[in-house]
Amino acid sequence: MRTLPEVDDPHTHRRVLIYSHDTFGLGHLRRARAIAHAVVGADPGARVVIASGSSVIDRFAFAEGVSLVHLPPVAKRPDGSYASREPGTDLGRTVANRAATILRTAELFAPHVTIVDKEPAGFHGDMLPALERLSARGCRLVLGIRDVLDAPERLVGEWARKRSVEALARFYDEVWVYGVPLIHDPLAALPLGPAIRERVRFTGYLRRGLPDPRAARAEPEIAREPFILVTPGGGEDGVSLIDGVLAAYEADPGLPLPTLVTFGPFLDPALRAGFRARIARLPRVAAITFDSEIEHLMHRAAGIVAMGGYNTFCEILSFDKPALLVPRTHPRREQEIRAVAADRLGLARILPGPDALRADRMAAALRALPNQLPPSRIVVPGLLDGLPNVLSRIFALSEHVRPAPEADCAPLRRACP
Repeated sequence: MRTLPEVDDPHTHRRVLIYSHDTFGLGHLRRARAIAHAVVGADPGARVVIASGSSVIDRFAFAEGVSLVHLPPVAKRPDGSYASREPGTDLGRTVANRAATILRTAELFAPHVTIVDKEPAGFHGDMLPALERLSARGCRLVLGIRDVLDAPERLVGEWARKRSVEALARFYDEVWVYGVPLIHDPLAALPLGPAIRERVRFTGYLRRGLPDPRAARAEPEIAREPFILVTPGGGEDGVSLIDGVLAAYEADPGLPLPTLVTFGPFLDPALRAGFRARIARLPRVAAITFDSEIEHLMHRAAGIVAMGGYNTFCEILSFDKPALLVPRTHPRREQEIRAVAADRLGLARILPGPDALRADRMAAALRALPNQLPPSRIVVPGLLDGLPNVLSRIFALSEHVRPAPEADCAPLRRACP
């Protein structure tokens, strides 16, 4: 873990704290990382701290000026409930330890702006003590949410149970939706009232660029020619996607392009071994476990097959790739709602779950994928304006802070072509 940056003159450097709601997959951490890198890229004097419970945070590289605070990790069970990842520790103790760590971080770092990811009260309320303290100190508080949270009927009950609307009304200055309303309004069904709705801003999606490759980076042999990239994100719930693609190549060995499958770090090892055995019998399919710089593979791919998680969707748009989305529908319908909207607009194509399990349907979709129109052929105003808009709001909310003299947006433009 990187240590917290020292706070000297509280008016010299812009300081941003990002709470990353990490209980499942890689999405929350990768979104926080993209925002943090944009901040320090546009203002080299800024300091950003990411508080995250991700178990794979050490596999990612972070820019100078970005520090990490590890929160005790939790895991999401198949039924949607949670448990501590620390053996012998009950969930209540883990939540208390997380709350204490976040509060101490907030006190030591003294941020000007705090961005809370997804949950207004944090995971099981672990942000509430810090929100109380930060609010009293005058820190500007922002709730940042992805374009789709869940089906409206599920979200209303969940937010009522967690008293999320109360936390939102009490603490937050602004709500940023990292998307565009043409695809979805995640808060439309919630009883927010006009005062809260005035705080909501749609930023657009967060454009992604190519990170500087690490010195030892080596790409698979199959990526030297046109190929299809199959990515289930973290992999914890990507079994059906991978199985469907392999079944298509088993049934139709003449598919025109080879495929590279990325299993994801959370795929069950026994299932991964079974998939590797099948892949060994398929000469035009290869696999890797995980690539923390997967943007390079996406940039080179002729097409992408994915589940339709938020970050992958941002990368599909950013690298302008034809995409086939096979969304999950449990425990949340988030990916399905996003994929249906993307298909309706022509930004990607959807293959619903039942069809994805049929080898002939998947094979036909894989054949058609490289000839799809890229997303850029569809004009959606503000579609990829997320990072500039987020930066504009961060700078406005911390306008009393004197930025570093050399600060400009050139690093951001280089990272986000």
